Amino acid sequence: MKALQINMKWVLNFCYAATAFMSANALALQPADGENTDQEEAVEQVEEVIDDTSVAESLEDLKKKVLSVNRELFILEEDLLFPASTQTAFFVSLDVGYFFKLDSVKLKVDGEVVTQYLYTDRELDALRRGAVQRLHLENVTTGEHDVVVLMIGYGPENREYKIAVEGKFEKDTEAKLLEIQIRDDSNKQQPKLVIKEWN
Repeated sequence: MKALQINMKWVLNFCYAATAFMSANALALQPADGENTDQEEAVEQVEEVIDDTSVAESLEDLKKKVLSVNRELFILEEDLLFPASTQTAFFVSLDVGYFFKLDSVKLKVDGEVVTQYLYTDRELDALRRGAVQRLHLENVTTGEHDVVVLMIGYGPENREYKIAVEGKFEKDTEAKLLEIQIRDDSNKQQPKLVIKEWN
């Protein structure tokens, strides 16, 4: 599968190289002052080829097809690597985020650290605007599993703040989607974590 993706990238690179080659040949064929008109005609012919909209459209169409095939290969690869019978996806969302500025997250499944992630300001801004981040995709067997989420960030008065939540989920033969929600607790003026299963 990776070999096919590399071939698609090769085709794209070939298209760009072909265009650059044609442009370079056009520049190389430009006549010096006083040379005969045969060279001028050759340059005009090359320029006509470069300016030919059908060639440009063909290259653009080829690039679109390569990108489309690449997307399909990525989806196919994900389906092969993470079939629905074992697929479990973890997402992160943020509700307001007034009492907590997220810096990093660590995710454990059945006692094993499966991923750690550091956030940029741009990603935090997207979460505050309602974006949902796919944190991790994991293969797990059917049955009951433990999940632990540890988040580090900054609370009120810019003090370092650690918050964790532990939970269990039951994996069946369908894909499992779990959302880790960061919510503001207005009464306690602090954040809290909630693990929610998507239907």
